[in-house]
Amino acid sequence: MVNTNTKIFYSQYLQLIRADKPIGTLLLLWPCLLALFAAQGGLPEYRLLIIFSLGVFVMRSAGCIINDIADIKIDVHVERTKNRPLTSGRIPITHAWSLFIIFLFVALGLVLTLKLGTIFLSFGALFLAVLYPWTKRWLSCPQIILSLAFSWSIPMAYYEILGKIPASGIYLWAATICWIIAYDTIYAMVDKKDDLKIGIKSSAIAFGRYDVKIVTVLYCLFFILLMLFALTARVDMIFYGGLCAAIAYWWRYIFSKYKTKESSLCFTAFLYNNQIGIILFSALALSATSHITIS
Repeated sequence: MVNTNTKIFYSQYLQLIRADKPIGTLLLLWPCLLALFAAQGGLPEYRLLIIFSLGVFVMRSAGCIINDIADIKIDVHVERTKNRPLTSGRIPITHAWSLFIIFLFVALGLVLTLKLGTIFLSFGALFLAVLYPWTKRWLSCPQIILSLAFSWSIPMAYYEILGKIPASGIYLWAATICWIIAYDTIYAMVDKKDDLKIGIKSSAIAFGRYDVKIVTVLYCLFFILLMLFALTARVDMIFYGGLCAAIAYWWRYIFSKYKTKESSLCFTAFLYNNQIGIILFSALALSATSHITIS
């Protein structure tokens, strides 16, 4: 049997890569799967589903590690993050760097099974993942960089399958960028008071008293761009039904919470974005396996 100390030891590393909090991985996964199904025009190869899904987990884990390394002196001042394994000293920073490098090698092994053009695109994902944590010190809206990092699987998926990024792919990518900035601004609203004290920048701070209005505009752009994606991809009515369901869910369960600006409700609103991803992916998967034509 594994003794208690060993369990605690491994649990620290699972916490470091947020394995105990899979919401970030899921929010990365849904746009990736949307792109794979849309680009394929049906069910993608199982090989690609496995490679891209593993890639999402691996790069998300690596991103969490480099984020905690970059913020090791900052997280201690934030209520939500002060007990993270690296910040609290339960994991040495040398171990964190070693694990980060291991994940990068795993990611390299995955991407080397893809086309040359997709491999070149993957360097953009790595650059953005490493850059993002540092932008919180000098960029007023670091969520812009995060949105590119979180959505980078979309151009990679389209290029791997089609060798290009069609109009429908551009719309899906732009929609996802708006969505990510919106939900991560809600997430940043939770830490707004702490971030102001320690001088960390975020979109929640940059948007000021207009934060709720701007987030709402971003969600509206997200839904409009998804409509344009649907029109150019020529999906059937199943996806439109899913899009309507996603809008209704957003209005009832997400907007109603983040408009209060109350920290616990904002955090709940952030978590509920996973359901938006589930609804949209389920609708597109059903639509794509019926018929879809990429133009």
